[in-house]
Amino acid sequence: MNEKILQSKKNGMAALLLFALLYIAALACFIAGCTQSGSMQPFTVFLIAAGGFWMLVGWVPFLGLKILGPQEALVLTLFGKYVGTLKGDGFYWVNPFCTGMNPAAKTKLHQSGDVDGGKTLQLPQLQFAQGASNAGFELTNKKISLKIMTLNNNRQKINDCLGNPVEIGIAVMWRVMDTAKAVFNVDNYKEYLSLQCDSALRDIVRLYPYDVSPDVDTTGDGVADEGSLRGSSEVVASRIRDEIQFKVEEAGLEILEARITYLAYAPEIAAVMLQRQQASAIIDARKMIVDGAVGTVEMALERMKRNQIVELDEERKAAMISNLLVVLCSSRDAQPVVNSGSLY
Repeated sequence: MNEKILQSKKNGMAALLLFALLYIAALACFIAGCTQSGSMQPFTVFLIAAGGFWMLVGWVPFLGLKILGPQEALVLTLFGKYVGTLKGDGFYWVNPFCTGMNPAAKTKLHQSGDVDGGKTLQLPQLQFAQGASNAGFELTNKKISLKIMTLNNNRQKINDCLGNPVEIGIAVMWRVMDTAKAVFNVDNYKEYLSLQCDSALRDIVRLYPYDVSPDVDTTGDGVADEGSLRGSSEVVASRIRDEIQFKVEEAGLEILEARITYLAYAPEIAAVMLQRQQASAIIDARKMIVDGAVGTVEMALERMKRNQIVELDEERKAAMISNLLVVLCSSRDAQPVVNSGSLY
């Protein structure tokens, strides 16, 4: 099903004036016929019949008046057959028997510009004599918004490629491009988009670890890389957008952008992973301290030998190296001990 744009002229105001004048003329004919009803001439009968008939059915053409605002569209069907789509702001008149189609008009999602823009008209409920039941009536706007909307799905708990559960949420910017596909190819294009966002999110997140891990291939080329959910958020978001676009192409939707709005370890492992990160940071810091301490000791021994400050045998060198490493690698301030005796 492909979209067919109706090239209707914006003749709604002219049609409104014409039908109003016809209604006034019908009312005048009916009154004129009734004032001459005593004679019952054929012309008098014609005036009464024509005026009465138009007053009974003259409201039907008014149903063909349609008003569209900027970035709005209306999908029209005639007795179940798709006839076309109205696009562009203006005042239109179409076949009064055409009906607007929008199966997602009442769908409520966590997104901007949701449902019908607040244009659903709630009529007062009717209280029946029994007092046990209420009847609610609402006039739902069937127009389809062509504006860019933001869908903010609920956070999902997904296992990454290492099996660690993470919580992640995304915001998707989208809009309707083909109204016919959106209305007729899927049952409800808003719910369809929401489900496909969840599916695409799970498919992509399962390919990445939360943090950079060795021997993990996230691109599918057979070579380990440094991709991760936390460090490669732009790449992950781009892949999620492409995956969603592929899934909703048949629904006539365009995915403009997808962004990760929330990312964290699941609560049940968050504390353990925090300890793991702290341990990793401590180990890295210790490695740096040891490397620096060894370099400092080497420099000290080299300068002492080059400047001939003092001659140390191997035992004294070992003691000096031990003392320097203890001082440089200790997490606390060193407490010096002064030797007032001889070196040996």
